[in-house]
Amino acid sequence: MFDYVIVGGGPAGCALAARLSEDQAVRVLLLEAGPADTDPYIHMPVGFFKMTGGPLTWGYKTVAGKPTQQRQIPFAQGRVLGGGGSINAMVYTRGQPADYDGWEREGCAGWGFREGVLPYLRRMEDNERLCNEYHGVGGPLGVSDLITVNEMTKAFVRAGQQAGMPHNSDFNGEQQAGVGVYQVTQRGGRRCSAAVGYLNPARGRPNLTIRTDCFVLRVVIENGRAVGVELADKDNRANTSVVRAEREVIVTAGAIGSPKLLMLSGIGPAADLERAGVKPRLALEGVGQNLQDHFDIDIVYELNGPYSLDKYAKKHLMLMAGLQYKLFNSGPVTSNIAEGGAFWYSDPGVATPDLQFHFLPGAGVEAGVPPVPSGSGCTLNSYFLRPRSRGSVALSSADPAAAPLIDPAYIRDPYDLQVAVEGIRQSREIMSQSAISKYLKREHFPGPSVRTQADYEAYAQQYGRTGYHPVGTCKMGVDALSVVDPELRVHGIEGLRVADSSIMPRIVSSNTNAPTLMIAEKAADLIRGRCAPASVAAPTSLARTASREPVPAATAATA
Repeated sequence: MFDYVIVGGGPAGCALAARLSEDQAVRVLLLEAGPADTDPYIHMPVGFFKMTGGPLTWGYKTVAGKPTQQRQIPFAQGRVLGGGGSINAMVYTRGQPADYDGWEREGCAGWGFREGVLPYLRRMEDNERLCNEYHGVGGPLGVSDLITVNEMTKAFVRAGQQAGMPHNSDFNGEQQAGVGVYQVTQRGGRRCSAAVGYLNPARGRPNLTIRTDCFVLRVVIENGRAVGVELADKDNRANTSVVRAEREVIVTAGAIGSPKLLMLSGIGPAADLERAGVKPRLALEGVGQNLQDHFDIDIVYELNGPYSLDKYAKKHLMLMAGLQYKLFNSGPVTSNIAEGGAFWYSDPGVATPDLQFHFLPGAGVEAGVPPVPSGSGCTLNSYFLRPRSRGSVALSSADPAAAPLIDPAYIRDPYDLQVAVEGIRQSREIMSQSAISKYLKREHFPGPSVRTQADYEAYAQQYGRTGYHPVGTCKMGVDALSVVDPELRVHGIEGLRVADSSIMPRIVSSNTNAPTLMIAEKAADLIRGRCAPASVAAPTSLARTASREPVPAATAATA
């Protein structure tokens, strides 16, 4: 018997387990389907390129969709302690205040940016460079500047400025628009996932139990209340047991895993459940609906010299890079690969940036993106930040081991395709600037044949892919399709909450790891009955925020 059973050891689950177990009077169990985060490539930042298509994912693919030329697109979801935060590119962005204020206007009371979200973003952060009204220090999540920035990334930042974007050294500050080098979730040149930043310091607590390689079959519901979960033995799926939760079951399995588990438990659209062979226990039409993701489109260039990270594919250079990392904690191994980026406008009439770019000083990093012939290239990708299309997650059968049907509905709305094409145009505009064009031999992908509007659209349809940011499938709100209320309690079931990226009513205008951790931080206070923390005052001397000197504890956001 535990007080809280948390299902899913991804970013939200790790953070929530650490926060709830701070109270020594409660017993917390964290269950993760995948293994522990012992793979060394997880912790070496440059190892990202091995993660998104490797064995530490669920190996999902989307259903074939007409707007994407009937392709089944690889859809990476982490299956390891730390979840997506253990396999992602570590980019630290949080979205725009308008994103969260929009949630609140649509019925999610208490989730506005200034009072309901920003205090938690500051509380979780341990930023090596910034401490002000937008940033905190002393929190569990290490946030840092890249130790070593590739020369191609620096050229990209200059090229963005030549194209008309202002330089921005803080995409999470007062202004999101501009071009710059991303801050990353690293500490001391190593990945700082939630498993590292939150869970590792909490492991010694006697009231916290962490179990990996646990396959959860369903939430156990008795008399309208979640009382535990049913587990299958990892060596014999037919051998099951029940772990009971005295207070709550909290589902943190992500935008795919959370709705899947609810549906396997009989919570979801009744007709869909019956079609899959699951007996409905609670008809909740929004479960699995409202899926949103960023639709990412790459352009790839061949370089006229060995300037990018690709050169380290040669064994002698790889060895030298490894020695530099081991001896001096610097060099290419500290790179997150997606080093630089930008937020910009698809149209002058747009109020806030609606395009995001990632620059990678390497080619062929992503599955389906062909490497350049010479072996030396760079990649720039872009996506529309606020897609209008809405997809779904559904059960393919009643077998918990069966992959779900994932339909992101990419570019199903014509406006999404229109803005996606503008992202490709702007990518080419940036890469045509003299600051970076002097390094380029040719555009390898898509190449000079793509010129007309029809060409651009066909290219997007044929080669667009996931941005790794699925959200929304257990929507928070008070409307007919909402699954959880603003305190993240599942409508119609006592003792059951969902607390991860699946509760976002609308996708945020950025990467989604940091907002997911914020959701877990806030969930911990909601569960413990605490009000949102008061807005933390900015440091008394803002002049110090540009310094790497320690900030006095009295002015810092605490953990």
